[in-house]
Amino acid sequence: MLALLSDAYGSDGGIARYNRDLLTALTSSDGARRVVVLPRHGHAGPSDLPAGVWQLKPRGKLGYVPAAMRAAMRNGPFDAVFCGHLHLAPLAAIVTRLIKAPLWLQLHGQEAKGPLTRAQMWAVKQAALVTAVSRHTRQHFLRLAPIEPHRVRVLPNTVANSFMPGSAPGYLVERHGLHGKQILLTVGRLAADERGKGHDRVIRALPALAAGNPDLVYLVVGDGGDRARLEELARQAGCAGHVRFTGRVAAAELADYYRLATVFVMPSNQEGFGIVFLEAAASGLTPIGGNCDGSSDALADGVIGIAIDPESQDQLIAAIRRVLSGDRRDPAQVQRFRFDNFARHLGALVDAHLGSGPAAA
Repeated sequence: MLALLSDAYGSDGGIARYNRDLLTALTSSDGARRVVVLPRHGHAGPSDLPAGVWQLKPRGKLGYVPAAMRAAMRNGPFDAVFCGHLHLAPLAAIVTRLIKAPLWLQLHGQEAKGPLTRAQMWAVKQAALVTAVSRHTRQHFLRLAPIEPHRVRVLPNTVANSFMPGSAPGYLVERHGLHGKQILLTVGRLAADERGKGHDRVIRALPALAAGNPDLVYLVVGDGGDRARLEELARQAGCAGHVRFTGRVAAAELADYYRLATVFVMPSNQEGFGIVFLEAAASGLTPIGGNCDGSSDALADGVIGIAIDPESQDQLIAAIRRVLSGDRRDPAQVQRFRFDNFARHLGALVDAHLGSGPAAA
């Protein structure tokens, strides 16, 4: 299989993580395929790659098209082309016609809400399989795309086994001065185009929450260009003393940040899925998220976490108070999203829509 995508191995972020999980599952299954990956971003050495995956040198916008053509002609034969982002779909569709292989398109969220260009419309018609991270993303896409619904299937994120319940790690308590604190946690990139995640809403709720709980701290994990605005918002709201910005954290420490928390909260209205909700739930937390985007799938319609109207300050405050008071969901329910189930679901979709294909390609 040839994989044309933005990033995977050697990159950070939700899309890169999803692509890594998908390709790892694809090559670890019975009758495993060899996958050649051409990314836009991310450098990965041999030790970063699972058996069966070969990642080519990343190419920028201008060099990507000729690199994709060379990979298709020189590194095959390929039984399918996986396109990891809608923006690359026209190129991927041309490649599939060139090598006479089926097209598999992946949808992550915002890009599936449209509008689609003419080239994207044409490419979508060529797809034998489209996988979407959530029902929400699938529904938006089907309103726009000229494709039969049975070819668009939901393949949600998976959560790593490193996320599990545990005691609060002392080194993080010391690092952030959190002795005796109850901790609200959000994990996410702080960028202007990510404001829908709801950091603002949590900060505005803090004065009311802290009035009855002076030991409450809002821990914001992540960094980006919007951090200064959020810091100023906390000052204006009079709750700067209750907010800690960690900046970017090491991947090896992320699971410990969830174990540190009392409540995970991200009242977003823009999630394609929201893997952080799975990470929180697997860590023993009851996550709070929005009810108008892909978060509903990650929250398993209320089985794993609490879904609220993200625009309602009253609902947000009430949900946080419920969890602080002991509202807990069964962390075992997150097992449905573990890697083994993800890999089985993936294998069934590939077999049904793409065929088993040559095992070596």
